[in-house]
Amino acid sequence: MTLAQLLTALQLGEDQEIEFKSAAGGLPKSLWSTLSAYANTDSGWIVLGVAEKHGAFELEPLRNHQSLLKTFWDEHNNPQKLSQPVCRDEDVAVIEMGSSAVICIHVPRASRQLRPVFINGNPLTGTYKRNYEGDYRCTEAEVKRMLREAGDEPLDGQILEGFDADDLDADTLASFRNRFAARDPDHPFLALSDTAFLESLGARRRDRLHKTEGLTLAGLLMFGKERSLLDALPSYQLDYQEVLADDPDIRWTYRLTLDGKWAPNLFNFYYRVFPRLTAGIATPFKLGQHATRTAETHVHEALREALVNTLVHADHQLPQAITVIKRHDAFVFRNPGLLRVPREQLYHGGVSDPRNPNLIKMFQLLGLGERAGSGFQKILRAWHEQSWLVPLVAEDSRLETTRVSLPVVSMIPEHVEKELRSLVGGAYPQLDELSRMMLIMAHHFGDISNEDVQQHRKEHPRDIGMRLAQLVTSGWLKKDGVGRGTRYRWPSTPVPDLLRPVATEVTTEVTTEVTTEVTTEVTPEIRLIRVLRGTMGRRELMDALQLRNGEHFRRHYLQPALARGWLEMTQPDKPNSRFQKYRLTQLGMKALQK
Repeated sequence: MTLAQLLTALQLGEDQEIEFKSAAGGLPKSLWSTLSAYANTDSGWIVLGVAEKHGAFELEPLRNHQSLLKTFWDEHNNPQKLSQPVCRDEDVAVIEMGSSAVICIHVPRASRQLRPVFINGNPLTGTYKRNYEGDYRCTEAEVKRMLREAGDEPLDGQILEGFDADDLDADTLASFRNRFAARDPDHPFLALSDTAFLESLGARRRDRLHKTEGLTLAGLLMFGKERSLLDALPSYQLDYQEVLADDPDIRWTYRLTLDGKWAPNLFNFYYRVFPRLTAGIATPFKLGQHATRTAETHVHEALREALVNTLVHADHQLPQAITVIKRHDAFVFRNPGLLRVPREQLYHGGVSDPRNPNLIKMFQLLGLGERAGSGFQKILRAWHEQSWLVPLVAEDSRLETTRVSLPVVSMIPEHVEKELRSLVGGAYPQLDELSRMMLIMAHHFGDISNEDVQQHRKEHPRDIGMRLAQLVTSGWLKKDGVGRGTRYRWPSTPVPDLLRPVATEVTTEVTTEVTTEVTTEVTPEIRLIRVLRGTMGRRELMDALQLRNGEHFRRHYLQPALARGWLEMTQPDKPNSRFQKYRLTQLGMKALQK
């Protein structure tokens, strides 16, 4: 964390990812519960040397920071204080301010093998997590679930004592065999007896160490009868809903759940839900005889991946239901259990840590589900091709659930997309996300620079510059200026801002006089006052401008607008208050009318 980033954080205030602590009287005791919470949840920053006064955060630099650092590392590496070291040298930064300093500690998320990270030697009383209200002490049940997740044994490989072949639905097993044979008729598994076949799938197992054998959790989940499933997993629930009515009083238009009319195992749930999930998608589609890949579109592949992932990556021993919802504007998949890999790694792909490898194997034998770490990439590809909003993966650490939302909403308004397609022609589907973003920004703002793009993207400035040059070469952008002052604009001038509402005011004045058009440069501060509605805070303004970098917003948007007298603070006597908002002045209103 740099000084500029720290100052921006002070202006924005605390949130789930950053915690300020004074440390004026030494290393605060609450530091360790916060460190445990960040390590067990989703990482974050602890900043020592900041105090909250009168509703605002102020720097309170530390004069004894070297002594505090030594105390921190001594206790951090002491197993009686912290169960596992989680921070590395590079995770701790000191921002010096003359003879004083502020200490910034980044706490990474601990791997599942190291969780729970607890304090004071007792996991039952010293394990913490974090939600939007702050740190909280985990319940005994939460701690035991983390301990179970930390093991290397597959969760679905557990032998269920007292369960046998009578707990399996014979029709489901026969149907599985038929679909498997249709896909791979010469596979040696097909010649096996049912008992040997189940063992080969991982649905039945022998524990040689303890000399036990029997049906596994995976076998019961894939082929089980309803009563048997509920005996083993009292909270077991599968819920598919279609919410397609325009009437808000109608909760769903179709629902499939446990009702005693079918064997509600994962195999049957998949084959009942997938055809309904994909029905009505306005893309060419042909479903093969056995519901496997036959001339399918990428959207159908994506929905298959999402459905299979929900079933095979769930922690079926948790009390929450597996829920799949089909709406006009989205598909939503929710399963019990948190991600086993960092969320950013899920978007990048290539890494997998399966919770239920036996279930994954069974679905893959039917041609369902991708190799480890690649399935979510297919979802991202399909949604990108359709110009739909990027799929969102969210975890609820308190309920221990993971939700995947696939919005069927265009990332680009229809009239803007039409303009882009007209400009680019047949190459539009091949444009990557970076190129589309650049064209949309140029369309929206009139002209853009390399620095403007950097606020929205993570690519290196050199790569952004090369892509801008390619768009210029293709004739899709025009280049003005040289060096750092280079701007890239939409090829037709003047460019209407299609992302803003079209004015409905009509003038009755008609003239044949030819005049010279005068245009006003669209500067960042003009863009700022255009999006301001009533009173708005920093985050609201940054969201409206689609900006991520708080320091860039402050220097290039907010400060110039304040300096021009176009904005005023709602709390001028507390400029750094986290409750600070801004509103237009009379000068700002005049500037907006020009």
